[in-house]
Amino acid sequence: MQSTLCLILGGGRGTRLYPLTKSRSKPAVPVGGKYRLIDIPISNCINSGFNQIYVLTQFLSASLNRHIANTYKFDMFGKGFVEILAAQQTNESANWYQGTADAIRQNRQYFDTGAYQHVMILSGDQLYRMDFQKLMDTHRESKADVTLAMIPVPKEQTSGFGLIKVDSKGRVNGFTEKPKTDAELQPFYIPGEWIERQGVQPNGRNYLASMGIYLFNTKTLIEMLDFKPLATDFGKEVFPRHYNEYRVQAHLFDGYWEDLGTIKSYHEASLALAGDHPPFDFHSPDGVIFTRMRYLPASRIVNVTLDRALVADGCVILDGTKIVNTLIGVRSRIGRNVVLKDTVLIGADRFETDAERDANRTRGVPDLGIGDGSVIQNALIDKDARIGRNVKILNEANVQEFDSDCYSIRDGIVVIPRGTVIPDNTVI
Repeated sequence: MQSTLCLILGGGRGTRLYPLTKSRSKPAVPVGGKYRLIDIPISNCINSGFNQIYVLTQFLSASLNRHIANTYKFDMFGKGFVEILAAQQTNESANWYQGTADAIRQNRQYFDTGAYQHVMILSGDQLYRMDFQKLMDTHRESKADVTLAMIPVPKEQTSGFGLIKVDSKGRVNGFTEKPKTDAELQPFYIPGEWIERQGVQPNGRNYLASMGIYLFNTKTLIEMLDFKPLATDFGKEVFPRHYNEYRVQAHLFDGYWEDLGTIKSYHEASLALAGDHPPFDFHSPDGVIFTRMRYLPASRIVNVTLDRALVADGCVILDGTKIVNTLIGVRSRIGRNVVLKDTVLIGADRFETDAERDANRTRGVPDLGIGDGSVIQNALIDKDARIGRNVKILNEANVQEFDSDCYSIRDGIVVIPRGTVIPDNTVI
């Protein structure tokens, strides 16, 4: 395990997650009330026994740096680490990362040292729980040069993924990126019998989609990155070029996996956490998800109706409030007689004192959190927002896409950016 280096890709500008990525990188986006997206792949690595980890970023990485520095500390006598590798100018390159393969190439000096036999490459914006040791077992047993984690998907989901086809032994013998037509799809249909032999029930899922999780022999990775002309992306260029000359193996995964790359997917996955049987359960004793210890008090909830709600630490929710199918993040303060439905409230970075609240009210500034009498539905409220009293965020006109200075709408979901002030009696 000590001979495996894990590289987690922080992604690009995160435009599809905007405005959540207005002031932070994608891996730093909060999730599950008290975690950040980066905690998911890091925790999967640590739980699988891989504790030498770099996170590659280039956009708005300050909050991510703080989170990692304050969270992941290893025994000084061990060899474990979690460190940020921010994009930087070097003698070899003065460019931003041009794609996944280019990002790895620009950080070659960290794994091309002879110390690592394997390099595992992961994405920083996915929600899943996976034992990477099983991926390593597949890699070794098949004597692969590269092993790709794949998940079976139905036909209607294939247009958003890179797909592969395999032979009877699971060796990859074809690639396509985000197919749009039946003619493109047809060669990538995988018989249900093959999927069942991998211990997975197909249930109409006869296509293998890439999860963006790759395990390389280090020597193979270097050879593929050096191949001319230089490739910028693994899925679009590297693998389609090389699957014939190297042994590229598929490893099937059948657990919950969701790419949180859009506001809609982030919103839906977050609300699902509050359900009776969440598809991803942070309460599971297996594969604990780690995050920063904040030493917050328990939440105080007074005469409130809660139905399918996930409430994080340090919250204050006052009487008469009704919360349905909603996620409440750390340090949230919700006033009296508020209605929250189908909403993600990310929370706050700090507690406000009574003196601060009194001073702000004299200046007409709402408290941090949600003011008395407000009604919010199908929304996403980012951190440190101030929603005044009797505010209505309902999108009754069913607008699908919109941007203004104080809110955005994505797929009909109203998004209030970080630190935004919404005055009393506002209607959105």
